[in-house]
Amino acid sequence: MPLDILCLPAFDDNYIWLLHCPATARTTAVDPGDPAVVMAACEARGWTLDQILLTHHHWDHIDGVESLRTHYGCSVTGAAADAHRLPAADHLVQDGDTVTVGTSSARVMTVPGHTTGHIAYWFADEAALFCGDTLFSLGCGRMFEGTAGQFWSSLSALRALPDETRVFCTHEYTLSNWRFAHAISPQDAALEALGARITALRQQGQPTLPVVLGEEKRFNPFLRADDPAIAAAVGLTGADGTAVFAELRHRKNTFKG
Repeated sequence: MPLDILCLPAFDDNYIWLLHCPATARTTAVDPGDPAVVMAACEARGWTLDQILLTHHHWDHIDGVESLRTHYGCSVTGAAADAHRLPAADHLVQDGDTVTVGTSSARVMTVPGHTTGHIAYWFADEAALFCGDTLFSLGCGRMFEGTAGQFWSSLSALRALPDETRVFCTHEYTLSNWRFAHAISPQDAALEALGARITALRQQGQPTLPVVLGEEKRFNPFLRADDPAIAAAVGLTGADGTAVFAELRHRKNTFKG
């Protein structure tokens, strides 16, 4: 029986993901920065929070942990590399480890770049990826701590997952990311059509997430840094993926579109 996955908006543009296993009645929150929205969602459904999964240490992903742990007695899982700056974790994990949510299991992937200790959780049986701030729809996180080489390697690892993988990232940045992607590939008619679809969702107050990884591979410039067309678009014909990624990230940091 597949997981029920709920999208819980928080703060200005965060998403907290609530995973519930109907077969075992176990419930997990991913990156619960705001405890109130998690408690409200659980109470409305009669669920008890059993587990918290953390992708990285930023406040908008961890600030609800202690309140939720006090209220529910839930366990906390986070990256061993970030143990010194996460709330006290019951389970410290690293690349290749397995975590479970009810009857489903996820492989931990180390994906540095946004932060040096960032991890993601890939549920192969659910075709679901919870990637925090590493990969966004049509974009990626800011490179606060890692290097361009680390970040490009992380995105390449995520890109290697199956096309049908659903990407559950943690911010509603899709429309602004689309504007940048369109500036890089202004002649792409399919990308233009995607922009209309995204705009309609946001006008209706609907989230644009999750997205399908196969579509991201086609349209997200940060997943295409080794594509000669993207290299040419940023004036780096013949450059490798790391150099093109670094230029894309630099341009996005200052993009005004």
